[in-house]
Amino acid sequence: MNKTRIHAIEKVASIRPPETMSVSFDINDYGTDVFGIECMRERLPKAVFKTLYKTIAESSPLDASVADDVANAMKRWAIDKGATHYTHWFQPLTGTTAEKHDAFLEPDSNGRAINSFSGKNLIVGEPDASSFPSGGLRATFEARGYTAWDPSSPAFIKRHPNGATLCIPTAFCSYTGEALDKKTPLLKSTQALAKAVKRFVKCFGETGEHMPKVTLGPEQEYFLIDKNFYFARPDLVQTGRTLFGAPPPKHQQLEDHYFGAIKHRVLTFMTDVERELWRLGIPAKTRHNEVAPAQYEIAPLFEELNLACDHNMMVMEVLRQKADEHGFVCLLHEKPFAGINGSGKHNNWSVSYNGYNLLEPGNDPHQNAIFLTMLCAVIQAVDDNADILRVATASAGNDHRLGANEAPPAIISIFLGEQLTDVIEQIEKGCLKSSKHGGIMKIGVDTLPPLPRDATDRNRTSPFAFTGNKFEFRAPGSSHSCAGANVVINTIVADALDKISTELEKFPKKNFNEKLQVLLQKIIKAHKRIIFNGDGYTAAWKKEAAKRGLPNAATTPEALGAFVSEKSKALFTKYNVFTEAELESRYEIFMEEYAKKVKIEGELSLSMARTIIQPAAGKQVAELAEGLVSMQAAGLTDGFTAKREMATILGRYLDSVTAKCNDLEAALKTGNQAPVLKAMAALRADVDALELLIDDEIWPLPKYREMLFIS
Repeated sequence: MNKTRIHAIEKVASIRPPETMSVSFDINDYGTDVFGIECMRERLPKAVFKTLYKTIAESSPLDASVADDVANAMKRWAIDKGATHYTHWFQPLTGTTAEKHDAFLEPDSNGRAINSFSGKNLIVGEPDASSFPSGGLRATFEARGYTAWDPSSPAFIKRHPNGATLCIPTAFCSYTGEALDKKTPLLKSTQALAKAVKRFVKCFGETGEHMPKVTLGPEQEYFLIDKNFYFARPDLVQTGRTLFGAPPPKHQQLEDHYFGAIKHRVLTFMTDVERELWRLGIPAKTRHNEVAPAQYEIAPLFEELNLACDHNMMVMEVLRQKADEHGFVCLLHEKPFAGINGSGKHNNWSVSYNGYNLLEPGNDPHQNAIFLTMLCAVIQAVDDNADILRVATASAGNDHRLGANEAPPAIISIFLGEQLTDVIEQIEKGCLKSSKHGGIMKIGVDTLPPLPRDATDRNRTSPFAFTGNKFEFRAPGSSHSCAGANVVINTIVADALDKISTELEKFPKKNFNEKLQVLLQKIIKAHKRIIFNGDGYTAAWKKEAAKRGLPNAATTPEALGAFVSEKSKALFTKYNVFTEAELESRYEIFMEEYAKKVKIEGELSLSMARTIIQPAAGKQVAELAEGLVSMQAAGLTDGFTAKREMATILGRYLDSVTAKCNDLEAALKTGNQAPVLKAMAALRADVDALELLIDDEIWPLPKYREMLFIS
């Protein structure tokens, strides 16, 4: 008998959390492992700090002459923190982070050792680029790649049991200059949006020296399961999700896990995570139980976009590391368990200028005019580029999540809420009395009805929802880098703002508001189809969306084509975010990644079914057959029919599993993902049915009821 599952349950059941849990945290420890602004101010010469701060605050070009001074101060700080090595920390197109460690130690001519770290070491690194995904941008023999220091994201210390490493956030590009990472296009798109925002607000008479600020607050969902269960599930180890598993009678139906009391052992883990994040200057603010059992969420305060994206990658890494230390495994796959909630990464995006949030309703007619025009720009941007925005959410894992169990559908739409939709409709119709709030709607003349920050409800089925002073893009998956979604949002909004600014710049001052009202009416009439406040899960919405002409790319291969469309190429090259070659390369990388993941899952499903499931089912059938023979020999009739019927049912399923294994094997040989996924689903249906029939002591894999509830 396969005792792996039984032993896993026994081990997990025997775990006892510590009797006491230290929660002490000195607020002065916040950011102590970060070479941040105050640390720079303290350790750098005044002139050097002033030059570097200008680069950070205003996105001005880096003065290379300060590099040696910065490197020396950073080295001394890192060594004081216990660091022995440094690394250029970057984000290649694998969806994770990468690092190559170099020691500070260098021998001198006298056979002794010194700690060395120069400005050149700080600014540029040269990791091997040949083994990272390039989508044809680099041939295998073309190994040279470069990492370039990003001063806007501070260096930090990564600790491990035997020491520490100085991590320097960097961009990553090829020898010929093509971006091979997630950060480079993000920085370019942010710069493009900032330029468009400055032009836009200038049309309203707003001027200022500071650059517009794009902010992000990413909510990170994840699952925790005990590592004893994890290692007993080859599918979780290899793919991050369960390829087989029957949902238990109770999972999330009673809604008793959401915001419930956090288990002691889990809370110990969360506290440890937060301590580490706070030392890294990551403002982790919220922690709670999510909807599904064993599912949780962590959310930080808003930060500047580039830093928030880097911090989110660090959050995912800390979650995984601390989970391992506490005997858990952190699952960041979008759909680890079929039939219950998947995990997303809610992308809360906003933009401000001179300290004023452009997506926050104002207190006077002028501010409201800017707010409503900005709102219309986002509406236009999303409607014009819904297909490209969908690309930012496309992955094999997210295909299982979108449109199910509180995740938004693949159809991109905007939720505004009842009150704001009413305002938009009034603008479209002209100067009419409001049916909900009274008054006359005139942009920039009479104050709009009061629009408090929380003037909108929340709609969990909406991919792109206005939530008071920001837009929440709910469709990205939990394992995704924040960079992908925000590159698209930044660029499409920059394009919409530029188009609107071109019109605004033509308006004479004397009747600017009247002309603006006409322009907003025009935008709303042209793009209101993207606004939908209802239930995105219904079949009626799919029909309505098709009637409106909204794209519905249900799978990753369907979605990715929009990335290399002529429209997409024109948009991204216009703002120098991607070259055509970079777009083509990413399309190839993402398609190849999708194909590889489906192939891995298909091959593993086949292997598990043949080497784990079929033997277990065969053992059950054999035991029943032996029992029937014994009963017949003993002349026993009671229960004989029931036992024979059970053997027959199991035998039929066993035959069906065998046939569906053959179907899956044939599908894998075609190299086409669609038949593989179809064959996997058919095989899973039989295996999950067998799980509910086979003797509990014989079934070899940890079940949902164990993984989700025993911790």
